[in-house]
This record gives sequence, structure tokens and C-alpha cells, in this order.
Amino acid sequence: MVSAFVKPAIKFVTVLSLTLAAATAMITDAFAAKRVALVIGNNDYRNIPKLQKAVADARTMADTLKQLGFQVMVAENQNRQSFSETLLVFDRALEKGDTAFFFYAGHGFEIAGQNFLLPIDVPAATAGQEELVRDSSIMTDRVVSRLQNRGVRTAILVLDACRNNPFEEKWGTRAVGGGGGLAAMSDLPEGMFTILSAGPKQTALDRLSDHDSDPNSVFTRVFAKELLKPNLNLVNIAQNTRRVVNDLAVGVKHKQQPAYFDQMLDSDRIYFSGGSSAQRTIDVEPKVAALNPGVAPRSTPEADSTNAPIALFSRHNGGWTVVFSIIDPVLAISWRYGESGEFKETGFADTFDPRTRKRSPNTSIELPSDSPATTLQVRYIDIQGNMQGPFPIKFDPEAALIRDQRKTLDMTSTSWLSFREFNGLLVYYTHLMSFRCAIREVKVGIDSTVPDQVIKMPPCDPLNPSAIPHEARPYMKLPPATKSVSVELTYRDGTVSEIKSFRKAAAEGLNR
Repeated sequence: MVSAFVKPAIKFVTVLSLTLAAATAMITDAFAAKRVALVIGNNDYRNIPKLQKAVADARTMADTLKQLGFQVMVAENQNRQSFSETLLVFDRALEKGDTAFFFYAGHGFEIAGQNFLLPIDVPAATAGQEELVRDSSIMTDRVVSRLQNRGVRTAILVLDACRNNPFEEKWGTRAVGGGGGLAAMSDLPEGMFTILSAGPKQTALDRLSDHDSDPNSVFTRVFAKELLKPNLNLVNIAQNTRRVVNDLAVGVKHKQQPAYFDQMLDSDRIYFSGGSSAQRTIDVEPKVAALNPGVAPRSTPEADSTNAPIALFSRHNGGWTVVFSIIDPVLAISWRYGESGEFKETGFADTFDPRTRKRSPNTSIELPSDSPATTLQVRYIDIQGNMQGPFPIKFDPEAALIRDQRKTLDMTSTSWLSFREFNGLLVYYTHLMSFRCAIREVKVGIDSTVPDQVIKMPPCDPLNPSAIPHEARPYMKLPPATKSVSVELTYRDGTVSEIKSFRKAAAEGLNR
């Protein structure tokens, strides 16, 4: 049994705070068939052996997918709560008809034919305590069902992990315990393509020897390279990865044959990089099967008379971040504030666009917090070198603030309330106060599923919307015997949220 290792390093909080605008930008009236990816890497396990390369694997995959045109969210060292919150953000980022890519590197295991992903605070367990671990982990079927519920047209699930029980350290593998491994994932909905870093009952190598200095696991180092090769379809990539990884493993007398499970009708027509003009963009491939067969494909870019950009406005402490979305590859983007004046270049990101083979233009700009309502003029240079635009984009700060905060509240509903013990029992609603500009009224119910008490929120300050006034009290005292609190929000547009319930016992366990 491995002794507990306590290290309060939940890095997703930092990653999310740095990329909130980008994550929120995905939850918008974006162009049809976006590519959206979530990559997760877990190294810092507290009660079972730590890993050395899972976080690096996630970062490598994030860089790779960005080069392939994906909007990427990265989460590292997820505990049970943050893992669930991350999946919620991923949910909100997806729209009907999108392509979803989920990558996980870390510990995992299989129980009774079901695969589980292990958060870093999974408890230590011995043989016979499968239920303890099961209840603390994320079942892969849950990830699949969430993608299905979002109506994505194509879903790719890649798991660089092996699942074993009981928990025993085994050098050189990503296995939690001795024998065993992944369960086959052949019973999946149509439109799903799954790749496992090792076949059923096999373990996945992190390294080939003590002298192997590669920062990535054997599977990820191969898979990431295959993704970037031109003119390979999804099946080619999976087959090439399996062959190369198998050869490397055989060289160190280990058995590892990555497995893939194809539930798509036309996976051989899905290309990530290169391919014919009809095949190159997997997001608009008309024959890819849908996870939700009732969802009609959106129109392709060629069906639009003009490729006008759209924009998402996100408010932060320093002002506004504006993210432009342009469906076709572009060589440069410029903009101006209002109807006159010089156009400013957005500059370039530190990535290459495989479609243009040039540096990707920066798609975001910053505006001051006191920017008045106006019309932004945006233009761009297309792949043929022709100037397109300018296109007008309306900016209404009040409406944009409300919309931005509403989306954040929807994404973070598990954080609306929290319990604390301090000279009695307190329930904090700091999170709601921070995003109060989107809220008309807050009601709570004490030990009741019917919210019937109104909580007064401070007025919205458009110039400093997230700041809580020093005189405001972001909590209320509760009777010591209180077990739960329900909450219901009425938003500024008059719509009402679902009633969310928060239990004291669960909150105390998470906040210890």
C-alpha cells in the first residue's frame, strides 16, 4: 500500500483563469462544426503512485491539436470536483454538429468491464474495495454520454492510461495495479472513434528504459507525430500508431498494442492534416455519422456568400478581451475602433496553421474597461492574399457583460454556494456576487428544495463588475443542524435557472 502524499496542487484553477476568455469563446454562436478539444493530464496523485509524464503528454497533445485547428482546453492534476467542473466547461463549449476530441493521460482502471479515469485524490484501496475507488472516479461512459447529449457529430476519445486493481505500484507502466488493463470499448454510439494506448489487459509504457529521456509516454510521442503527418485519415493514424508502438515495446520485451474502436460510417474519410479539398476539414465532412442521428449537419463554408467574422466579448479585471472567429484560413487580421481611423494588426501567435503553412494570426484583441458602445471594423487577408472586409461587428458593453457573466455562471454552477464552519455554520455566495451583473434575483431554500428566501445582491458596477464592495456580506448564517441549501437564479433577461442543491456534508468533504 502506498502512503498518502498530500500536495495541494490543483493546476486547473490556474489554467482556467488564464484561458477563461478562450474557453468562453467556444460557447457562442460560433461558426458551424467547430473543432473543440479537452486534454487532461494527471501526475500528482496523493494516495497512489505519482506519474512523471501525464501532464507533459497533455501539453504535447494540446500543442498538436492547436496546430490542427482545434480550440483546446488544458486541465492538469484534477481532483474529483475539478474533474467534474472541467467536463462541465467542455460540455458548454460544444454545440450540435461540432467535432469533439477528448484526451486523457493518467491513472485508470477497469472494474466489471467498465473503464474509469482516476482523479488525483482517489483514495488508496486494497483488493475488494473496488466500490470505494469507483465512487471517487470518472467513468468513461459518462464522458461518452455527455458528448452524445451535446449532439456532436464526430467524437474522438483517446486514453493514454491502463486500468488495474488492486492499487499496486508497477515500474515503467501506467498501471495502478498488477495484472489487467483496459476493457474493450466496442459498445459505443455511432459517430464515436476511440483509441486506447494499450490493448485489453495490457499496460502502457511511460518509457523504454532508464535512459529514455523523451518527455512523453511511448504512445503519446508516436500518436502526436502521426496526427501531424499529411494525407493520413483517422484509421491510418490509429493503425500507424499501433504498429510503431508495438515495435518499440517489442524492443524492450513488453507487449503493448494500442487498440482502436471505430463506430463511424466514414472514418476513412476523416483527415486532420492534408487530404483532398473535400476531405481536409473533418468538421464539414457531410458523411460522418452523428452521435445524435437527428441532428442535421450545418452548412459548409462554401455555402456562405461571405465569410464574415464573428466575435465574442469577455470581461476581466483589466477590461475586455475580444476573440474573432473566422471560418476559413487567413494570413493576417486587422481592426479599428469605430468608423474611421487607422486599422491595427492583431499580430501573430506562436503556432503555425497547417492549412496555410504560416504563423497563425492572433485572433484576439484587448479593449479598455470603459470602452463605449461602438462598431468594430474587422478585415483579413485570405489564403489567396486578397483583402476581405472590413466587416462591422457591434459592441454593446452592457449586453456583452451580461451575456459573458451568464455563460460563466452556467459553466460553474457547482460553485454557486459553499459551506464553511467559522463561529457557527455559514453558507457563502461569493461566486454569485462576483457575477451579479447577470443576475436579477437570487433565492435560496434552507433544508428545502423550494427556494423561498431572497438574497440581496449589491448593484452592478460596469467598470469593476467582479469586485465585491467592502460593505457587502457574501454569506449568511445558518442553524447548525442545516443539511442542505437550494438555490435558484433569475437572470437579467428574465429566464430562471434550474434549482441547484448543495449539501453540507459533501461541501465539508471537498473543502477540507
